[in-house]
This record gives sequence, structure tokens and C-alpha cells, in this order.
Amino acid sequence: MTEKNLINGLSEKEVTQRVQEGKQNLAQSVMTKTTGEIIRRNVFTLFNLMNLLIAIALFCVGAYSNMVFIGIIILNMIIGIAQEIKAKKTVEKLSLLSVPSVTVLRDGKEKTIATDEVVQEDVMVLSAGQQICCDGIVLSGDAEVNEALLTGEADAVGKRNGDDLLSGSSLVSGRCLAKVTHVGGDNYAFKIAREAKQVKEQSSELMQSMRKVTRITSLFIIPLGMILFLEAFVLRSDPLFISVVSTSAGLLGMLPKGLVLLISVSLAGGVIKLAKNKILIQDMFSLETLSHVDVLCLDKTGTLTEGKMEVERILPFENTIAKKVKLEPLMGSFLKHSIDNNATFQALKAYFKESSTYAVYSSVAFSSERKWAAMTFEKGDTLVIGAPEKVLQGEIPNALKTEIKRGRRVLVVSIAKGTMTSQTNLSETKLTPIAGIVIRDRIRQSAPKILNYFRKQGVTVKVISGDNPVTASMVAKDAGLKNYDKAIDMMSVGENVDFRKIAEKYTVFGRTTPQQKKKLVQALKAEGHSVAMTGDGVNDLLALKEADCSIAMGNGSDAARQAAQVVLLESDFSALPGLLLEGRRVVNNVTRAAGVFFIKTIYSVVLTFICVLTNIAFPFLPIQITLIDAAIEAYPSFVTAFEADGRRIRERFLPSALRKALPNAVAIIAAFLLINFAAVLGVVQIGMVEKTTILYLLAGLLSMQAVIKNNMPFTKLRLFVVVTMAAGYFGAVFLFSHLLGLEMALNTGALLLFGAVLVIAFGIERILTKCVRNDNGKKMAIGKRPFSSRYSIFQKEQR
Repeated sequence: MTEKNLINGLSEKEVTQRVQEGKQNLAQSVMTKTTGEIIRRNVFTLFNLMNLLIAIALFCVGAYSNMVFIGIIILNMIIGIAQEIKAKKTVEKLSLLSVPSVTVLRDGKEKTIATDEVVQEDVMVLSAGQQICCDGIVLSGDAEVNEALLTGEADAVGKRNGDDLLSGSSLVSGRCLAKVTHVGGDNYAFKIAREAKQVKEQSSELMQSMRKVTRITSLFIIPLGMILFLEAFVLRSDPLFISVVSTSAGLLGMLPKGLVLLISVSLAGGVIKLAKNKILIQDMFSLETLSHVDVLCLDKTGTLTEGKMEVERILPFENTIAKKVKLEPLMGSFLKHSIDNNATFQALKAYFKESSTYAVYSSVAFSSERKWAAMTFEKGDTLVIGAPEKVLQGEIPNALKTEIKRGRRVLVVSIAKGTMTSQTNLSETKLTPIAGIVIRDRIRQSAPKILNYFRKQGVTVKVISGDNPVTASMVAKDAGLKNYDKAIDMMSVGENVDFRKIAEKYTVFGRTTPQQKKKLVQALKAEGHSVAMTGDGVNDLLALKEADCSIAMGNGSDAARQAAQVVLLESDFSALPGLLLEGRRVVNNVTRAAGVFFIKTIYSVVLTFICVLTNIAFPFLPIQITLIDAAIEAYPSFVTAFEADGRRIRERFLPSALRKALPNAVAIIAAFLLINFAAVLGVVQIGMVEKTTILYLLAGLLSMQAVIKNNMPFTKLRLFVVVTMAAGYFGAVFLFSHLLGLEMALNTGALLLFGAVLVIAFGIERILTKCVRNDNGKKMAIGKRPFSSRYSIFQKEQR
């Protein structure tokens, strides 16, 4: 670059400075977590604070062996931070893949640069097919711009000198030079995206449930801890060491230490797994939201269809000229020299082979206002292509009317004598039609299977489009959408209409404005639905913001990609079932594991209350609690956390987890009461260590039984996990019994008591399980694998 930029008069230093300002402005518009925020969020939590205080108390009295649990807490933090940072880096790498480039004039030369290097007053060189990355003003040229991603209007808008260009729109024909007026986060599209992103709130049942558990537990811990300690140290005159250790054990048991980590790791793992398939998850908890979706709102273009027009058939006219003229070389020559590049002309170019048969004398580019294009060849004939109502001078033939009713786009090719200009009035020109061209938006091959899959999974699909409702309905029909005929033209809907009624009644919504899209999503949510919305333009932002889960297409506007929680970078609609399944996998596996984690939480809280009321010591030691945490809760849960599980979610997380945990927790509480009653009544002669040993073994067995229930029916992996879990737990108990404070050499009376209480406790568990189990608790055989095993992004992983 020379000392002065010849286009905008800026020095090299000034250009560099503005580039840096633009990048910073752009970075601020992207709402991502920094590494520092991830570390703070994983370290400075109420949960970690409570564990830290317990560890400090144990350290102060020298109970070092009982501080092993702090290693698990540190490991939790390290793994959680590592997983989130890994997910963050993966997301950032994927984000770079979608960074577009733009051609600018600098020093009188065209130069292609990344959009974040554009500075104010740069001059963009724009041609047909390009998306406008920055707001600007047209300096020269004549172009037509599609602003559908901003306004929802499909018709192109003509742009001349002095007209404004908005980021997010794209040129469909022509060429122009435009001076940049805004860059980065100051662009129109980015401002809207940033606003939508900022007001979007996380809605995570998993996160809210764990906060609720931690908050409620924290209310118990402080007063119960103080009472337990005072009873032990003051009323029972226990040594300080024993008082602190027994109190700490009761408090530690209330905290489901591994569950918080399991949720973070499962979600982060899902993010990384999807990222490998070019699916960008910008909000980890949106994976969970996806699992609950029962209504999916789609746009027609780019979802059910490929967003690419294709010529379906040619309908020749029956007249003398039509029979003499060869259509292929005429169209080939027309397309070879045409500067139009919208979707319709791309479809024509794909169907007709370009040709140099006829030399061109003059041409008229297509205009959405005129709705026709023309080209005059040197021999004097002019070929005119356009909408039937413009190019036909008589009534539209029935064959073409039928195609229009089917939702197809129809063009008519006509021949005229003489030269034409953009000012030519076709109604005053003799045109002879030679052929009708039927064009359709190509249906994705996967669309029927995907729609059928969603139907079987209980997800209702609705099409919300800015297109003609007839066209949208016919596309839905071709794609195999149920109730495609329940279509409504939203232009006919008044302001006072009940959106809740029409949202439930209709399946296809045509000519829908951005405000109406938002109201439809709100109405569906008001009816109790969990709604996912796909979109690709700024006109979808309001609806994306309102949806429970927002999904943007990678080839859509930057604004939509910034505002959405999920971005399909390859704009592949067939990835949606995989998204749904991954969300269900996370929630199902976490819920299944949570039932085991909450067993200890429930019995620890209840046993602590009993100990407070009866002035007896809490039966376990911190190190004993830690062994159950590691061997029975954490190990099986983390090993099986990434199993495929695409079952529909029918219950809320916390009630379901507590329901599963309750029978085993109550059985352990009953065992504690029975053992203590037997000792008090003198049924057997056992000491405190024997009582602790019997109860600890029973707690371990009943907790492992819950793990076994969760892993039924067995697979090779699940069987391996169960066997190694039992081996690890009992191996540690026998090898380190002294360290754990257990007495394995039990007398006959103690063994008989152990056997009797074991039978009673398991009987209680079985009875309670039948009482609390409902229809939603039925298990699905692992062999009955859902759609994902045959048709999803996880096909390779599941084999």
C-alpha cells in the first residue's frame, strides 16, 4: 500500500488502525465466554465454597485422610474447565470457517480481504450473487438487491446511485460500487443480532434444578452442621477431632459432588461431538432445550427444499414459429451472455447448455419491476423471458395454470422482431410464445424421511414462510408433511386475531411478516409447547429470540448466525434429527445417573436430622462418603454418559431423579433405624464400629443395586461397568478397611443382623419402587434403536 490510499484518502497507519477498531467492534458483537469467565464459573461457586469450608475444618483438626474428597472437587473443576475450553476452541475454529470475504478498491486496484478488515469509506466491488457484508451507499452502477433476509420480502429491490445498501442483503443481478458507511458491530444486521442475543435468556432445567438443590442444601448445611458439632463436642463431650469428622461426613453426604460435573461434561461433550459434524452450538444448554422440543418451525427454503431452483419440465406452445425454432441453442446463447445470476437463472443455466450459436447485439437485464429479460441477436430476433402475465399477450394456457396452482414457478419464452430496451412496453410489441418453462424449488431427498421421523417422535412440524401460501403448501406436500393442506395466508389475518387458535389449527403459514412469526412462536409457547425455530435472515430474528431453541442456517445472514443458539454451518436440514437425539442423549443419561447421586443426598439429610433429634453421631466418615462418591456414583455415570439414548423425554429432570432415588434412600434409612433399634434393644451385641460397617456395606449394596437398575438391560459396556464397580468398591473396603474405619471381622450376631436387615431393606426398596414407578418409567430395550442408527450424523459413531 502506498502512503495514501487513492480511494478513501487514508494513510496506511490509519487503515490499519481502523481495521483493528473494526475487529474489536465485531468481537464485541459476538457473545462468547472468555477463558477467564469459564474458569471463574467453574471455580467460584456456592457448591465449591461449601466443600472448601468442610475441607478447612478437617485440615484444622488434622483429619487429612478424610480430606480425599477435595481431590474429587479439584478434579471436577479441572475436567469441567478443560471440557468447556475445548468446546470453546472448537466453536471458535468453526466460526472462522464461516467468515466471508469481500472485494474492495484500494489504490485503484481490486483487492479481496476478510470482512473484518473492511474500514469505513472503503469502496466495495459488488456483483450478482454476493452478500453485502457492510452497510454502504451506491456510488455507481445498477443492481437489484434481495433484502429477504432483512425484510422477508422475496422480490428484489432496484438500487441506483445514492441508494443505501444494508448488510445481510445480497445482489441478484447487476454490478455496482458502494462506499462503506458502517463496519463490524455498527452494521445494521449486527446491531439487531446483538440486541436479540443480549435479551435471550438461558432456559435450562438441568441448571435451574442443580441451583435449586444447592440452594436448598445450603440452607440445611449451616444450621445442621452447627447443631451436629455442638451436640458432639458439648453434649456428648466427644473430642474435637471426632466432632469435626462426624459433622463433616453428614454435610458432605448432602452434596451431589459429581452430578454438577457430569452435567457440564455431558453438555460440553455434546458440543464437541456436534462440532465435528459442522454444527455450531453457541449455548451449551441449548442442547438440553432441544431434547424437550415438541414443535419445530421451519422456513420452506433451505430446509424442506435445497434452496436451489431446478427446471422440472418444458411445455412447448403449439404454433408455427414454436415448431420451427430450436429452443436449446437460443436459450444457450441467451444464458451465455446474460449477466443475471438469481436463483431462477441459475436453474436455467443448469438445464440448458451454454452456446455460442448466436451472436448478441443488445440485451436487457432482468428486473423484478418489469418481470422480464430480453436479448437481441445479430440476425434480428429478440428472445424474451419472463412471467406469463407479462410475456403472454393472451390468456394463460390451462397447462401453465395447473403448474402455477401446484406451486411451481412458470416462465414463458417468446420471440419478437427488432431491438428492445428497458423502456419497451411489451403490450405494444408483438410476441410469439414458443415454450413454457416450469421451475420448482428442489425438495431435499432426506426431507420425507426426516418429517416422518419427527412425526414418530411426537414433534409437530410447522412451515412459517414469507412465500405464497399455495407455493409453500405444495412444497410441504412434496416433502411429505402431514396436514400440508391446512394453510393460511397471513396477509389476510387481522390485528385482533387470536394467534393461539391459528397457531394450533394451521400447519403452513404463508406471506408471514417478521412480527407475525414472533407472535406465532409466542402463541405456541403459550399453549405449553417447547418450540424450536429455524431461520436464515434478519427477518427471522424476532422469532428466533422468542423460540426456546433457535437454529440458524450457515448460508443465512450474519445476524441470524450471531443470534441463534445453534448454527448448521453446512445448512443441512438432515442434521436436525441428530441434534434432537444428542439433546435427548444428554438429558436421558444425566437424569438416569442423577437418581444414583441423589440417593446419598436424601439419606444424608434425613440421617442428619435423626442424629440431631436423637443426639447420636452421624454413622459415616468423610472418607467413606468419598469412596461411594467415586466408585458407585461417579465411575458408572461417566463411563456410560455418552451412550446413545434417543428416547422421548416425558418427565421433568428433578422430580424424575428424586423419584428414582427415593426407594433406595428410604431403604438405607430403614436399615439405619433397624440396626440402631436392634443394638438398643439388645437383640445383638455390637459396637459402634460394627454398626457402621454393617450400615456402610448395606448403603453400598443398595446404591449399587440402583446402578444395576439404571443399566438394565445390559450391554457389554454396562455389564463391564457394573462388575468393575462392585469389584472396585468391595476391593477398597477389604483392602483399606482400617483406613476407612471399618471392621470386616464381624461376629455371628453381626452377620445375622446384616443378613436380616439386608433382606428387609431390599424388600422395602422393591415395594417402594413399584409404588413410585409410573408408565413414564418404562425402559426401552437398547436394541430398539431410533432413527439415528440409520439416518443421522451419528451413524458412524453408533456402529
